[in-house]
Amino acid sequence: MDSQNAINILVAINLIVSMSANMSGAKKGLKTSITKVVERPVSILQKYPPNIAALVLILTILSIFKVGSLSGEDESGLLSIRIAGLLMFVVFSWLQVKAYKSLGDSYSQDVVIMKGHKLKKDGIYKLIRHPQYISQLLSDLGAGMALLSYTILPVVLLIEIPLFVMRARMEDKLLQKHFGDEFNSYKNRSGFMFPFVG
Repeated sequence: MDSQNAINILVAINLIVSMSANMSGAKKGLKTSITKVVERPVSILQKYPPNIAALVLILTILSIFKVGSLSGEDESGLLSIRIAGLLMFVVFSWLQVKAYKSLGDSYSQDVVIMKGHKLKKDGIYKLIRHPQYISQLLSDLGAGMALLSYTILPVVLLIEIPLFVMRARMEDKLLQKHFGDEFNSYKNRSGFMFPFVG
């Protein structure tokens, strides 16, 4: 087996395992978002970012099978990019799992405030307010690089990044409205999606 196919296999294995790890959070998020919601903003940002992430997932699966990705002579000399992408994909897909799971009862697939909602300010959330979004974006970029996908990368760069940034800003506004000074103090000590950056 050559290194090109090995990278595709490693992407597939990580995708399956990390998705399985996320399934428990997704089930819990669906249940809590239906039964305990206090406030849910009406916005296209509730549906479009997750739908685009689902599209990227489909494109990733297709690219694992070399549909929508460079192949043959086109991929020669790009092994270092593929390895860097694989490392990004693995690290940030598991950081995303950790971020989701650490939210506990405050996890939801939608941007909502739930009964008993607590502002998460510890762990990775001590450094950045939206580790789940930046992890999604960087793991998707990593997958696109690892698979040399000419379908994933444009979708992530042109559509997914702007939508997730807007969704995170909407979430900040909702948290500020609900938690007030507690959120403002937290915001002043944490980065938006990167440590020490607004």
